[in-house]
Amino acid sequence: MEINWAELRAAAVEAMRTAYAPYSNFPVGVAGLVDDGRVVVGCNVENASYGVTLCAECGLVSSLHATGGGRLVAVSCVDGDGQLLMPCGRCRQLLFEHGGPDCLVEAVPRPLRVDELLPYAFGPNDLIAAAIRDQGGKSPVPPRLLRWRGRGTVFVHPDLADGQRVWTGYWDQSTGADGGETGILEEAPTWADVDDAIAWGRARTPRVVLVNEDGTMRWVGEGPPPGEG
Repeated sequence: MEINWAELRAAAVEAMRTAYAPYSNFPVGVAGLVDDGRVVVGCNVENASYGVTLCAECGLVSSLHATGGGRLVAVSCVDGDGQLLMPCGRCRQLLFEHGGPDCLVEAVPRPLRVDELLPYAFGPNDLIAAAIRDQGGKSPVPPRLLRWRGRGTVFVHPDLADGQRVWTGYWDQSTGADGGETGILEEAPTWADVDDAIAWGRARTPRVVLVNEDGTMRWVGEGPPPGEG
């Protein structure tokens, strides 16, 4: 993807002009190019309780996900004079999470990769590795689906295999009521014991529903059913 650094920096300057920085008088603007071609921006927002001040990159990442998600490809960050700035340490971690090691940050004399600014970064792969170790070398959730853990709903239901009743299920993304993605994330294997199927579901999300043979449903997830308790 071609990166027009001048246009990206101009977007950062424009964002900087909307910054809220009454305490430091140091406005910051940032603009990021997303892998689908759109540009997202952010500015710093200070607070009288200094510790809750938001860096411009925080706003950038929020805007990224509020406008459709994706991955950051390139980022330009400027100060009140429009001069290039380096993201602080915390914000380098944000850029690593939402752009990855290959995301470019505008700098002089050349753009720098995030992995140059934050070598040996802690990231999603470290969590995947920890999850695999916790399961004795085999994760109950495929690595590609770890980002969905705790979300969606698992439906456990009976089935027939070789003339015998077994239990299986599927992990569904969402109801779609919020306009989010719908569809099946993962199909379950089969078990003779329903408790094994429920355990498979709870390893993925606290929302587990048992569909009985007559079609009635029963909450078997963690805690009270939604809307109760």
